[in-house]
Amino acid sequence: MVNIAILGFGTVGSGVAEVMRENAQSIAHNAAEEIRVKYILDIRDFPGSPFADKMVRDFSVIESDPDVRVVVETIGGAGKAYEFTKRALLAGKSVVTSNKELVSTRGHELLEIAKQRNVNYLFEASVGGGIPIIRPITQCLTANEIDEIYGILNGTTNYILTRMITDGAPFGEILKDAQRLGYAEADPTADVEGYDAARKICILADLCFGKSVDPERIFVEGISGVTLEDVEYARRLGYKIKLLGRAWRLPGGHITAYVAPHLISKTSLLSNVDGVMNGIVVHGNALGECMFYGAGAGKRPTASAVVADVIDAVKHLKARKYLGWDESEPGYVVDAGDVATRWYLRTGSGLEEIGRAFGRVRLISYPGEYPGAGPEEYAFATDEMTGRELSEKCAGMEVRSRFRIL
Repeated sequence: MVNIAILGFGTVGSGVAEVMRENAQSIAHNAAEEIRVKYILDIRDFPGSPFADKMVRDFSVIESDPDVRVVVETIGGAGKAYEFTKRALLAGKSVVTSNKELVSTRGHELLEIAKQRNVNYLFEASVGGGIPIIRPITQCLTANEIDEIYGILNGTTNYILTRMITDGAPFGEILKDAQRLGYAEADPTADVEGYDAARKICILADLCFGKSVDPERIFVEGISGVTLEDVEYARRLGYKIKLLGRAWRLPGGHITAYVAPHLISKTSLLSNVDGVMNGIVVHGNALGECMFYGAGAGKRPTASAVVADVIDAVKHLKARKYLGWDESEPGYVVDAGDVATRWYLRTGSGLEEIGRAFGRVRLISYPGEYPGAGPEEYAFATDEMTGRELSEKCAGMEVRSRFRIL
């Protein structure tokens, strides 16, 4: 029998405990060992819970118990979660987590400690929730040189944009609905401003390209500036607006990574990833393009990925799985503003000014039924140019929206 401990009994932690109990027989079969939850760490009391007898408040109880071989961290954030994870690894215990903030900011350090102690630090649930993506990248796709990875990495923003497209309701109204339905937090900043997706794309870039990418150093733009006018212009062009995290390898070994709204063609597989679902596209030089699709968040889907890592950790108690990346050097990550792409531009400037800046352009027909749009509003798609070149051309113009086109 292998004993484990769960840190945090919130949404994910309680889901892990439930899945461990409900699927105990199949989990034991797959792990070739019976796995028992011995402790659950939380500062709160849960008197009516079937797990109440496992509750402890002092992490040192778990840390000092040699029978606990695997620790599941579901506290979140990079405070106590970092402290307890580091202490658990130093104590010779493998750690499994769904904590994208911790993995994206401290992953290299924690993986190095795990390596030194010959234990494992596993984090499948930190990026795609229930979608398998870490394991495919590090195992199934290792015959490939991965040159690009991108996708819809946040269910909250995807739900909001989907509703804006299907219902024609504005951002603020749908955000309130998302909060009421539990898809968005009371403070939705991390989701709607793109920070959650930034952490996830950085973890994916770390794994795909082999060096650390700091989420604090990449360009991040959320969806709070997307309007119904933008949604309608995109529709008339044959596109949908989606928030994407993107990372790809550039000539010379450099990479770029960022998060921003994109216009995606309706012929793209990602354009049909709607609601709270996520979709991640990986491009390898041997495989070509493949997409992973599924529930990117939620109690049960995330718990499913966490428990799969617990099984993996138990199967590798006497062997360390290779998982990690190197520190990066200055200049490794190229500013997204230096990378050329096509752009969608919506402006209140007149045709003469547009012509001076961009030459002849193909205007997108005007959606006059939307309030706020007027006869002096124009939208068009540009040729490929860098963000810096676009900014120079737009100097002095009234820019209302500017989004990349995939």
